[in-house]
Amino acid sequence: MASLFLCFFLCLSSLIILPSSSTINLNLSPIPTSKSSSNRWDFTSDVVKTAIERARHLKHPHKNTSSTTSALHGATSIPLYARSYGGYSVYLSFGTPPQRMPLIFDTGSSLLWVPCTSKYACANCTSSKVEPFQPKLSSSTRVIGCRNPKCGWIFDADEAARCGPGCGSNCSRGCPSYVLQYGKGATSGVAISETLDLPGKPVRDFLLGCSLLSIQQPAGTGIGGFGRAPTSLPSQLKLGKFSYCLISHKFNDGSRNSKLYLASKGEKIPIASEVKGGKIEYTPFYKNPTKAPYNEYYYVNLRKITVGKKHVKLPYKYLVPSRSGDGGTIVDSGSTLTFMEQPLFESLVKELAAQITHYKRAHDAEAFSGLGLCYEIKEARNVSFPKLVFHYKGGAKMLMPVDNYFSYVSDLGVWCLTIVTDASLDGPSVHVGPGMILGNYQQQNFYIEYDLDKQRLGLKKQKCV
Repeated sequence: MASLFLCFFLCLSSLIILPSSSTINLNLSPIPTSKSSSNRWDFTSDVVKTAIERARHLKHPHKNTSSTTSALHGATSIPLYARSYGGYSVYLSFGTPPQRMPLIFDTGSSLLWVPCTSKYACANCTSSKVEPFQPKLSSSTRVIGCRNPKCGWIFDADEAARCGPGCGSNCSRGCPSYVLQYGKGATSGVAISETLDLPGKPVRDFLLGCSLLSIQQPAGTGIGGFGRAPTSLPSQLKLGKFSYCLISHKFNDGSRNSKLYLASKGEKIPIASEVKGGKIEYTPFYKNPTKAPYNEYYYVNLRKITVGKKHVKLPYKYLVPSRSGDGGTIVDSGSTLTFMEQPLFESLVKELAAQITHYKRAHDAEAFSGLGLCYEIKEARNVSFPKLVFHYKGGAKMLMPVDNYFSYVSDLGVWCLTIVTDASLDGPSVHVGPGMILGNYQQQNFYIEYDLDKQRLGLKKQKCV
């Protein structure tokens, strides 16, 4: 990895310099991959490994390494697609004229970036027919200068540090190149200002990452950061709310999608067709007591977990962030499977196993897949598992559909728990970062609303279509 990062900076210097003179709804869909689905077992194991790598990144994030946007008015929606490797994607258009680009929908990071220029290179990436964004074809592309306040959104260093020695008041140096890590993957590029072309609502002077080199990313796909930092889409557009309802994973790349709604401050989201019956329950967001990097995550207060009618005994220190910022629960659309620190996970598995006595435990399947709890069940339907409920502060709860916490692996005729842990992360007595990461697999078929005006998360069990 270190040698590849070095290559990033060596190659960046040789690439063509970009010209410096010059409530919406989106469709969400799962992200494509070139992996064959013929061996579901190998794929399941890969999903587990990817989830754990993602958790390691969120718990040990790497800060960027160095070498006035218009607000949205009204509400709009964008198609949101489920993809085969376990993520969800949106298509956004940038530039003048607009160029349409796929981005992974990610509430666990903030910068939006796209594969950029004809010299874009991606190591250990899947093949793609998607063309990179071409700044030379856009009349609205501008390089972000080192003195531009938006450069400070990416880098914590002060202006003098960003610009380097010998850069006076008339210095025209660009913002330093960024390097971002996502689990085993990474990307590097330069910050540009562009026009974001939302449906009927162009947003000018939008900060966008123009990535020139990447490692282990879905080829042709960028990242759409929806986190809490200034670089994110909700922050740049000054959104009051955004919401989504994730369709079920089929781990393929179909055309089915749901809507990602965006609404400006004070505006309502037109959810009548999305939420039917009952009411939306809310739980407050809260800030991690420390500063970067954890303050860009959406933290909620998980009060308890019930299995059947029994409360799971959970160590309190993992549920609420300490003064050092460790612990607590974050909501992350970029993680496929929910991650729990080992003590939380072991308590949950112990209670589930105690109540599931009518099926035979599949220990070999657990060892092969990395999943912590599997049962030998030949039937793909009509299974019986105890109810699993996550209870949050304020009374909001998630009563999980069975398919949200157990998945059928047809190759071996087993059902496995789709919540993971990593025993090697920090050891049994030391933990760093969030204690639990609520992944998108457990968010399927829930209407989920990020009410940024009132700093709360809305939840409603709902069949997503």
